[in-house]
Amino acid sequence: MSAKSVAIIGAGPVGALAGLYFSNEGWDVTIYELRGDPRHARVPGSTASTGKSINLALSHRGIEGLRGASESLAEMVMKNVVPVYGRMIHDHKGKQHSQAYDVHGQHINAVDRGWLNNALVDEIEKRDNVELKFGHRLLQCDFDMKTIKLETKDGSVDVTADLVVGADGAHSAVRRQLMRVARVDFEQKYIDTLWSEISIPPRIESDGTESYPLDPQHLHIWPRKTFMLMSLANIGDDKSFTGTLFMPQANFDDITYPLDVIDFFKYHFPDVVPLIGEENLIKQFFDNPRGSLVSIKCNPYHYLDRCILIGDAAHAMVPFYGQGMNCGFEDVQVLFKMFKEHNAVSSALNKYTASRQKDLYSISDMAMDNYVEMRSSVTSNMYLARKNTEEFMYKYFPRLGVRTLYNMVSFSSTPYSVALKKSIAQGRTFNTVFFGAGIGMVGLAAYGAYRFRKVWKSALSSS
Repeated sequence: MSAKSVAIIGAGPVGALAGLYFSNEGWDVTIYELRGDPRHARVPGSTASTGKSINLALSHRGIEGLRGASESLAEMVMKNVVPVYGRMIHDHKGKQHSQAYDVHGQHINAVDRGWLNNALVDEIEKRDNVELKFGHRLLQCDFDMKTIKLETKDGSVDVTADLVVGADGAHSAVRRQLMRVARVDFEQKYIDTLWSEISIPPRIESDGTESYPLDPQHLHIWPRKTFMLMSLANIGDDKSFTGTLFMPQANFDDITYPLDVIDFFKYHFPDVVPLIGEENLIKQFFDNPRGSLVSIKCNPYHYLDRCILIGDAAHAMVPFYGQGMNCGFEDVQVLFKMFKEHNAVSSALNKYTASRQKDLYSISDMAMDNYVEMRSSVTSNMYLARKNTEEFMYKYFPRLGVRTLYNMVSFSSTPYSVALKKSIAQGRTFNTVFFGAGIGMVGLAAYGAYRFRKVWKSALSSS
């Protein structure tokens, strides 16, 4: 494929990674970002709004996406993660129970979003065929004329590009422009859950040193049926945890006074209060902003050979499977697989949409379903019975191909739609065996009772 020019809208992790891939293939790359340079506009390891760390779960698909751009970059990133081997479930009394992600010890990796974004941008700056332009807001795309209009602090500018890549997030401006020229099916759904950060500070030891207040190699979850608190360790010298409270708006609205906060947390999360302190907890609850959660599906993702959507611009999902960034990185890898298989850009983009849509719909649905699992199902006997059965089969009878859905999603490149279909089939088998065994046990018990009654009657009559 001959060298062309590409304009990537969005310099977040997915857009930055796409820039590296296009650079590797000899394209002339310009990346436009609405905000300022993240390395200057942001304190390392913190968000602009709260000053707290945002951790992402980097797993197999994301790691493979990084390796496709640069092996050395992937190795450097993996030296700056915290391995997370499973969920730590906290009950109402503060007791903890570990649920490993994988029977063979595979793990996901907590990584700071800002640090990772900065690492990708630093790598981009090393490339002679890539330009970074911050403070540029997309106004309009004329895909047929291959021109785009952007707004800067000095006024609007018009530029040309053979291909426009929309990597500008859930509220994508590129997607809105695409919908003007293509018949795009679009679905947007907000769930009745808000999220708010609750930071857990480091523990101060007797010698004055800081340590993690919780086991850093677990994702900590406080499941409470209709809402939950979850928390991941921060990376580096900061031994704190960043927690996130996911809860329906009505529950947030019911908590209006400082004492309400303490009563709520002491009842639902009793082990959290002493870790944070009452005053700090009250301040965070009322001061930290609350965000909404949206799921977006659309199809197609492209227009001719002129435009393609990737990452959240194509498939924003709720965060409960930890696959948002991983899926976005896989988007880039799949896109360039199509480029290698097809000489024409239009053919590659068309094939991308055709092959990717069912997988992106599947992971969006799984992310939504996993919220129910994390806030409720993880404590149910049925869930644990199926999980333990599938893990037993995976460990001792691997040739049967039985794996948990989480394992297929997080520790393999199995297409999301294939993993979901296989999990559904395994669930049907499990239910058939489980209920069959249950019916059999009831039958045996009934027969045993019948025989006992008959023998007992016989004994009584003979006496």
